Amino acid sequence: MQTRRLGRTELHLPILSFGASSLGAEFRSVTLEEVIGSVRVALDCGLTLIDTSPFYGRGMSEVLLGVALKGVPRESYTLCTKLGRYDLAHFDFSAKRVAESVDVSLHRLGTDHLDIVLCHDIEFVPLQQIVDETLPALRKIQQAGKVRYIGFSGYPMKIFREIIDQTPVDCVLSYNQYTLQNTRFADEVVPLLKARGVGAMNAGPFSARLLTNAPLPAWLKEPEAVKAAARAAAAHCASKGVDIAKLALQFSLANPDIATTVAGSANPTNIRNWAKWAAEPVDQQLLAEVLAIFAPVKNLGHFEGLPENN
Repeated sequence: MQTRRLGRTELHLPILSFGASSLGAEFRSVTLEEVIGSVRVALDCGLTLIDTSPFYGRGMSEVLLGVALKGVPRESYTLCTKLGRYDLAHFDFSAKRVAESVDVSLHRLGTDHLDIVLCHDIEFVPLQQIVDETLPALRKIQQAGKVRYIGFSGYPMKIFREIIDQTPVDCVLSYNQYTLQNTRFADEVVPLLKARGVGAMNAGPFSARLLTNAPLPAWLKEPEAVKAAARAAAAHCASKGVDIAKLALQFSLANPDIATTVAGSANPTNIRNWAKWAAEPVDQQLLAEVLAIFAPVKNLGHFEGLPENN
């Protein structure tokens, strides 16, 4: 698996990383066998950065990940978890909760240090709290050696400049904003990150199943025109004998300025396919045809969090 350096950190991450949200039964119920199998296959295939959060499965993802990683040498994988979001509408970015959350995550994951900790979905709270309280509290924990690198994650592009203009961070994670249909992260934010030496991570190459052949989830917020274009693009790929998910993944992985792209599944077969696709060349002709299908709806998305953060 090809690797890229994460900003100015000492981490060299695989271009494809394993997202552990599925382990928390976020999308369907999962068995312990599936959990352990998915984690072991991910590591075997070179997806050595594992991304999780206390929010995923309301703790279940971290707990089961800790079980799956028992006996695996700690130096063989990189752990990223988050804090601040604990349920759909429960956010707590206070300094007190920062310290508690890190300790709970360490316990669940069965480790004495976390490689990356991100403030999770910060667009749902006033951003000044993240600058004035949350990140300073996280820096203290970083200085104590429990956390190696710190940053934040979210959906709206506005939040990245707002935070980075006020305080230094090591890395950030954007989701669903660097895909076949939406390249706002690379267009609007990545140049700023490069200039500041901040590591760029991308999640959601399939845009919540939009860029797959799976049925779309009922909660998907993208405009109907985007959904229609995605169905047309998937049908076009199928007519050429290609799964649109393959093209979507390869597109996201190809950007040299994004250290890693996080994709999640509790199905070991999916993970093996992704690793195989990551090593194969992109069909440039098909890519051009699919990008043309998406051109009328390029970069259309939705609002997330507080209005002032969009």
